[in-house]
Order: sequence, then structure tokens, then C-alpha cells
Amino acid sequence: MPNRKSLLLPLLILLHAISSAQLQPVGQWRDHLPYHQAIAVTQQQSIVWCATPFSIFSVDPSDNSIERFSRISGLSETGIGAIGADPDGNKLVIAYSNSNVDVLLQNTVHNIDAIKNSTISGNKTINHIYVQQQRALLSTGLGIILLNLEKYEVSDTWIIGSNGNKIEVYNTVADAQFYYAATEEGLKRAPVNANNLSDYRNWEMLSGTDGLPAGNIKAVVLSGSQLFAQWNNQLFAWQNNNWTSVYNDGWEIRELRASGNKLLLTELNGSQARVVSLTNAGIVESIIQHPVFTAAPRQAIWFQQQYWIADDSKGLSATDGAGNFEPFVPPSPAAVASGQMQVLNNTLWVASGSVTSNWEPANNRNGLYRFQDDNWTNVNAATANLPDSINDIVSVAIDPTDQSIWAGSFDDGLLHIQEGKPLSVLKQNSPIQPAYFSTGSYRVSGLNFDASGNLWISNYGSPGELVVRKPDGNFKSFTIPFPVSENAVAQLIADDYNQVWMVSPKGNGLYVFSYGNSIDNPSDDQWKWYRSGTGNGNLPDNNVNCIAKDQSGFIWIGTNRGIGIIQCPQDANSNTGCEAILPVVQSDNFAGYLFRDEQVQCIAVDGADRKWVGTKNGVWLISADGSKTLYRFHTGNSPLVDNDVQQIAANGFTGEIFFSTPKGICSFRSTATDGGSTNQNLLVFPNPVPPGYNGTIAIRGLVNNAIVKITETDGRLVYQTRALGGQAIWNGRHYNGSKVSSGIYLVLVTDENKREQTAAKIVFIK
Repeated sequence: MPNRKSLLLPLLILLHAISSAQLQPVGQWRDHLPYHQAIAVTQQQSIVWCATPFSIFSVDPSDNSIERFSRISGLSETGIGAIGADPDGNKLVIAYSNSNVDVLLQNTVHNIDAIKNSTISGNKTINHIYVQQQRALLSTGLGIILLNLEKYEVSDTWIIGSNGNKIEVYNTVADAQFYYAATEEGLKRAPVNANNLSDYRNWEMLSGTDGLPAGNIKAVVLSGSQLFAQWNNQLFAWQNNNWTSVYNDGWEIRELRASGNKLLLTELNGSQARVVSLTNAGIVESIIQHPVFTAAPRQAIWFQQQYWIADDSKGLSATDGAGNFEPFVPPSPAAVASGQMQVLNNTLWVASGSVTSNWEPANNRNGLYRFQDDNWTNVNAATANLPDSINDIVSVAIDPTDQSIWAGSFDDGLLHIQEGKPLSVLKQNSPIQPAYFSTGSYRVSGLNFDASGNLWISNYGSPGELVVRKPDGNFKSFTIPFPVSENAVAQLIADDYNQVWMVSPKGNGLYVFSYGNSIDNPSDDQWKWYRSGTGNGNLPDNNVNCIAKDQSGFIWIGTNRGIGIIQCPQDANSNTGCEAILPVVQSDNFAGYLFRDEQVQCIAVDGADRKWVGTKNGVWLISADGSKTLYRFHTGNSPLVDNDVQQIAANGFTGEIFFSTPKGICSFRSTATDGGSTNQNLLVFPNPVPPGYNGTIAIRGLVNNAIVKITETDGRLVYQTRALGGQAIWNGRHYNGSKVSSGIYLVLVTDENKREQTAAKIVFIK
């Protein structure tokens, strides 16, 4: 039976309307997925639909409005492979890379998971969707699968290979008499009124006869009443009872589409790319080529006197064919990201780069992404003065003194980005040294500012693995005095005791450097090497992936076998030493080590000193001391776009928590923010509270861990709570669970000195 659920889009629109410029309510998710990689475009009634591997969006050409749809707003999956629609219908069919299928009708998603869950052997990948009124023909790696779009179910499967074998079907079309299928064996057809199309003997082979070469046919389309087939990179038309070659220009045809009585081809030729428009007679009528908008075209359609082009790198654009282009790309990161994320002053910076599993450069040139004022800006060669030769920016740090950006490339050294100034790259003839095993590669794998303004730098593969840039601009390097496989160093954090903690990949463990009273005086420098086992540091595992410093100054260490906590970092290099504590958590009446069976990939600390922990199996929120699990999010119980959570960043100003995964970035508005020393710029949202609102009301901008009372205007207490950091939450109800009545309510705040003041008013509208 199909599953049905309503999209969250109407709710999001309502909340936007009632809260205007206020923040999203606590508990709400939103996506930050890439919209620059467009893989498919189709048209439905008056709307253009575009798909990326991560989500879809629609464009209404009448007003150029854009609406986004993703797993956050109710789609079943993230990895989209194909979309299809009847141009005159109202249902959009969405196929995912795992063979799951959604049917979107207005604001309701109907899920058909029968193919995904089927035990049938073979390649179930859905290559193409042909929608004809109330049914869809899915061309797959094993044959053709029919969907009944009225009942939202699989109605039949046609295995059409010779001798009943499963074969790859690339796409399918139909006219009044025949179904046509482009397959790896060739072009086949079957009468639409045949009794049993699952019998391969009802399918006639057309390839190898009447002028159509035998072998693989990559596409078949109907333009008007004219039938075309693609053999290799050549087009054949069925004319006068023969197949005639009508187009062969030597370019590679990526995709062939029929749209608006035109044939549209997306083509590649080495580094060149273009869209070619043909008439139904196969005559070239237009060649569309642009260095930006057709850099890597995937599909194109003709609609309302414009070509709509889905491009792998530049998203969706529309053109009149005369050189005028209009992009339709929702603000978003340029691509997925797996590098470091950092937030300062309500601005998120994301390093887009990555490394291979063996810690080699991955040749990612997407640069940096910035999220500020609810808008994404991409900093790369196409949008800023970042050289195109800069690979794999994996680390980022924001200078707290001037907000300038320091970025670490895992191939091209250290970058300094300052507003209005030329880019500075520290590489050759600088304190950043190349890897000893790859002398042209300058690998900066970690960055962190300490409280004194020193920038600490991990220089992977260098004989001086630790580098510091002091506030006066001078640099100094340090060498780890212990065995370090491949001189491998990664994330690092400066603590509150003139020490730097360095993650060392490749099973090296964790290193701690204490520079004593002065960075420039080596006589009081000390090092500590943390590994697994009592007496060696007591880490859960030697494979350390991440570290974080909490509000108590404790160091949290994520490994392949759970978490260790250094609760006495000031003693790390003392005679007594300080071993890691392995926290025990109670779950289902059983006690066990925290995340003992999980590969902990990232840890972030929120405004209430709680820890957000990312693993390959989702994300957890645990209490400040690690003894309780407060939330667990995974793809089975939340809109989290992927279970493989690689990086987490907490925005202490808003309480928004960002999760970076291989399928993109998403975020969750949490209950905690950073607390202040006074109640200033208090913000209650939503306020006024609209009729019928059942969500959480947040009170932000409080002193740290304040006691908050909600009272009626005559002083009668309605609710009392303690802030999580600088934010308190309330469900709009009395202690007995009943909703409060319409009217005005007072917010009273008591700080740590027990001074109470009226800080805000909340208005409920009924």
C-alpha cells in the first residue's frame, strides 16, 4: 500500500507570513542543499520542474517564483535520479537512486516503495520516466515497470530481453499504436493493445532492419508524429518506411529529448558543451552555447518560447536562443561539503573540500561557502578572486579581531581572505612546508584561533607539523617529538591552559602541545601523546576523528569506538597527568560506554553546553555531562538528509545546528543559544502568537541559564522554566497542559544575582 504524507510547504509559508522577519520556530528543520547541479528538467501545465541529485524545485514563468521541495519538506529520499510528468497532467513522478518512487500531487506526496523493497534480482535503477495520463512507464536496468498513478501502485513489469532475459531499458515512449523501448539490445516495439506485454515475444526488434543499425539504442523519442532513435551519437528518423540518418555531427550526445515539436540534444566535445535544437525533419535550427550556462548541459526543454536548460554545474537557466540567459537557481552552496564548518557572529563559513580515505587530495575546487542573513554566497574562482588552481579547502577559521577568513587547502597552502584586499596565499617560501612525500603539495588540515589571537595551524606531512601565526604576523613551527605516521595531523583546538590538542589520523592518536608562558621560549615546551590503554591516555581507540572543547574547558575526543573526555586538561603535561574518562550512559536499563559501537566523526557544543555528536548512523544530542541522550536523529525518524554526519556547527546566536553530510547540509533549530551577561535585545518568536499555533515559543537573548517565569498581567504564574544557555522555550500551555487564553502575558527573568525584571510581553491572538 502506498504511503501518503503532506508536504510541509504550506506550514512553512504560514509561519513565514505570521512571523515576518522573526526566526523559524524551535524544532523546525530546513535544507541548505546544492541547487547548482541540475540533472533533469520537465514541464507540467504552466510550471517548469527541475531536479538535482538532492532535491527538486519548481519555477512559475508567469512571475519567476521558485518553490523548493526536499526531504525536509516531505519528499521520501534525497538521491534523485529522474523526474517525469504528463505536460497536461498534475502529477510529478520522482525516482530516486535506490529505486524508491514519489508521486507529487499538489502538496501531497504519495510514496511507492514496492520497487525499492522488491527482492527481484537485477539492476532496478530507474533511467527514465514516461508519464501518460494515469500511468507511468519506468525504464529500468531490468526492463519496464508500470505504475498505476490512480492507485499509486506497481501494476505490471515487462521483461523484454531476448529469451525473456532482463535487459537495460534507457527510455520508453508511446503513440496511438505502439510502445517503443530503447534498450541495450536495440530498439523494440510492441502494440499498445497487446494482451500480455510482459511476454518478450510480443516485442518486435526494429534494430538491424530497414536501415537502423543493430545494437544498443540509447534513446527513442516522438516529436509530433515523427519517430527518432539514437544509435551511438547519430540520429535516425523513421521516414517512408525506412530509417534515415538525419544528424551526425561528431559530438557526444548526452541526452535526446522531444519538447514542443523540437528535438533537443545536449552535447559534449572535449571541454566544449552545447544544446542543439532540431526541427521535426532533423534540421538544425539553433545551437545554444555559453561559457557559463551551458558548461555541462544535461537536459533541455522548449516551453513558452524559451529553452530551459538543466546544467550539471550551473543549475537551471532559460534562454530565448539569441544569447539572453536568465538563471533560476535558489541561493545555496555550490555543492556538497565535507570540510570544517565554523560560526562566528551569526555567520557560518563552510570549507567545501575533502580528502580521500587514504588522506590524499580529492581535487575539489569548490572553495568556501558563507551563510549570512539567510543567504548563501559561494567563494570560488567563478564568484570571487579565488584562483581556480586552489584544491580542497578543508579547514576554515574566522579571525575574531577583524572577521577576515583563514582557509586551509590540503594541497595549496594557507589562504587569507580579507574584504577589499588581494588574496594572500602562503605556500612556497613561507612557514607552510610541503609534505615530505609529495614536495609540491602544501597541506593545511586544521586551523584554530586561541583566546590571545594566535592562529594555530596543522601542516600535514611537514617536518614541522604544528605552526602558529602570532598576532604580530610572525610564524613559528614546532615538531612533534613522537612517532607520527606520515606526519599526519588534522583538526586542532587551543584550550584554556596555553595548550594545543591535535588529532592525528592513520591511527596515531592525539597529541597535546604546551608552550608554557611564552610561545617564543622553547625551554618550557612540553608534549603529551594520547593513545588507547591505561597509562597511555586511556582513549577509547587510537583512531581519533575529532575533538571539541566545552564550556568547562573539558576536551571531548571522538574516535572509531566512542568518546573519551579529558576533564583535567590543565594536568595533561604535569607529573600526575590526566587520562581520558570513558563516560557511561544509561539506556533501556543497561549501562554502557558512550557511543562504544559508533564511529564518532564530529562533536559540537551548543549554548547550554550540550554536545551534538555526528556518526555514520545519525546524530545525537547528549546532556552537558554526557550521561543522558536527549535527542537522536536519523533518516528513519527525522528529515535528516543522510545518516553519515561528517561535520556539525552550532550557531550560538540563533540556536540553529548545521549538519554536513555527503548528501548536503541541513539544519535544525534547537532549544539552546549562547547566554549573555545581561538581558539585552530580547526576542520572543513567534510574537504575536497566531490562532491555532501549537508549536514552541522561544525567548532568546537571556542571561546565561536564567530562571524565566510566564505570568498573567495580574501576576498569576502560568509557567516557569530555566533557560538553556540564553534561550527559554514554552509550549504556550499552563502546567496542567491546557492552552492559555488570548491576551497579554509577561516574561519575568531572574538572573544569577536573583534580580527579577519584566523583560518582554507575549500576545496570544485567538
